[in-house]
Amino acid sequence: MLRPVSLARQWEQIQAGLPEGWSDARLALRLGEEGAAVRAAALLAPLQPTRSDRGLRFYVARRGPGPAPSALERALARLDEERIGGELELLGAGEAAAAASPSGRKSLVEEWDEAIADLSEDWSDLYAEIQLTSSDYLEPAAIALAPLNPARFGGSPGFRFRCARRFGYGASPQMVRRCLTRLAERGIPGELSILRVLADTRPVGTQGPVWYVGGKVV
Repeated sequence: MLRPVSLARQWEQIQAGLPEGWSDARLALRLGEEGAAVRAAALLAPLQPTRSDRGLRFYVARRGPGPAPSALERALARLDEERIGGELELLGAGEAAAAASPSGRKSLVEEWDEAIADLSEDWSDLYAEIQLTSSDYLEPAAIALAPLNPARFGGSPGFRFRCARRFGYGASPQMVRRCLTRLAERGIPGELSILRVLADTRPVGTQGPVWYVGGKVV
């Protein structure tokens, strides 16, 4: 009878098949026993796993923010020590990307620069949206965009965020650009749209203007 391949060994095999310039990997762990999910999630806690029909899903980043591959190696070793078996599956991987995509499509950084350049000189606040090309990118994109306090909307794979030019509620334009650069470095494609813009706001005793979208404050 063949001995099951350890989870640590499965990860080694997956890494060996990744492209040389890989920047992040999205993985799913299908557990051999249904009752092992709670304990497995606890041992994988540093990776912030989520439950799915595949068992547990998580993300590792070779560069930039996010759990490092070494954290995954340690977590899988703990699972092996406790004899929690399963099948590790690669859902997708990103490669470090240049500012512009190979297809010639503008990067999110370029879209941001152009969108800001088109605004009036006295703009003060804006509400923007990033539409991702696939829901597979949601988890790594959320990590890269964390400083923007991104919010999901509807059922589309994407996020919305606020930007404040000088003061008030929202990330600075410089921080927005840095976060979009992180998406480009991870090879995460998408489309940027400016939804609302205010000019020359001067809040008194508040953090800034309030927008109501769909009956909710954003």
